[in-house]
Amino acid sequence: MDILPIESEADLAAHLESGSKARTEWRIGTEHEKFGFHLHDLSPLRYRGDSGVAAVLKALCSKFLWKPVEEDGNIIALKGETGSVTLEPGGQIELSGAPLENLHQTCDEVHIHLHQLKTIADPMGVGFLGMGFTPLWQRRQMDWMPKERYRIMRRYMPRVGSLGIDMMLRTATVQVNLDFADEADMVQKFRVSLALQPLATALFANSPFCHGKPNGFLSYRSSIWRDTDPDRCGMLPFVFEEGMGFERYVRYMLDVPMYFVQRQGQMIDAAGQSFRDFLAGRLPALPGELPTINDWEDHLTTAFPEVRLKQFLEMRGADGGSWNNLCALPAFWVGLLYDDDCVDAAWRLVRHWSAEQRQQFRRDAPRFGLKTHTPSATLQELALEVMAIAEQGLKRRARRNLDGDDETLYLERLWQIASSGMTPAEEKLACYHGDWQGSVEPIFRHCAY
Repeated sequence: MDILPIESEADLAAHLESGSKARTEWRIGTEHEKFGFHLHDLSPLRYRGDSGVAAVLKALCSKFLWKPVEEDGNIIALKGETGSVTLEPGGQIELSGAPLENLHQTCDEVHIHLHQLKTIADPMGVGFLGMGFTPLWQRRQMDWMPKERYRIMRRYMPRVGSLGIDMMLRTATVQVNLDFADEADMVQKFRVSLALQPLATALFANSPFCHGKPNGFLSYRSSIWRDTDPDRCGMLPFVFEEGMGFERYVRYMLDVPMYFVQRQGQMIDAAGQSFRDFLAGRLPALPGELPTINDWEDHLTTAFPEVRLKQFLEMRGADGGSWNNLCALPAFWVGLLYDDDCVDAAWRLVRHWSAEQRQQFRRDAPRFGLKTHTPSATLQELALEVMAIAEQGLKRRARRNLDGDDETLYLERLWQIASSGMTPAEEKLACYHGDWQGSVEPIFRHCAY
């Protein structure tokens, strides 16, 4: 079936707005990445080989209900009935979970995925690690995955920032995707979640090492984004300005340089070109052609702000981590954003912050974690207030598992972090300077899934 071309910016805004859903249809989508490594020498997985990334994906297909997705004859992803498994540029394996009704289902999904990975990986001598940045490996050790999208990005990244290649190859995250009711609801959720992303960065900080040594940060992954590409990253000050809505986000995205266009299964390099020109039929890569909604959906995935709008909102501020951290992130944001009173209460905490202050928190949180100062409190003190709001939101949802527990149980790990002020990164640094005797290698034994 032919896909009609886009005729105006209004079409682009209407596409975003079509994501609006009734409250009864709001869902929770969780995505998380992890690093594969060889158990015998702790080296990263390459794409090919008997125990490489491709072999892991093929084994998942043969043993479980996944179907392969190929590009140029290479397996690059898996499709399931509701979710998918994809590859990040350096071989990080990502679960893109299904849109689920409650957090109990989310954690079951995470557990099943990690169990499947372990089932096929153990006989291959492979393990998987959840952290925000590779604690040991050099950039040159990482193998590029055979995806044309990544080849285009790899060529473009050094033109706009010094750490884009590290972002692609050596970082891993967990994020949650949440729904909105309408434009006003989207704007309020966007503002609250964007203002509080530095708090999420601090709570989930888990990347304090590079090349086997402390790097001076608690979330180096988060810091890397600040020197990746200023055209498509950051805290988006316009979100807090009057007039914010779907059309305003469209104007932002039209100013984000393109990476590629897909035609007949092929990636056409359009790096640095303008979607505005594409909309006018003047794209140098495809002169005379107009974009389709599929092109717009592809372009929406090429912006990397701390919160990203598609037909839902993506929370992007957290490092990858352990199983309980993977469950805690969606619990944190669902508690805050899926209850009207909680969104309002959270907004009252942050609404007086200026754009400059928000930027300062974004700069400080990767280095200082919960010790970062806001105008009225440290992030640790703010965390305790925000956690109490999120807990009330989850209690009012009253979604219980078979044991009768509500979703607040998934906040327990965050309460521990917020109460102690000790982030996952600081816990690992204490071990590094203590029992691990200046080595990061124990991470691969103690912190692997």
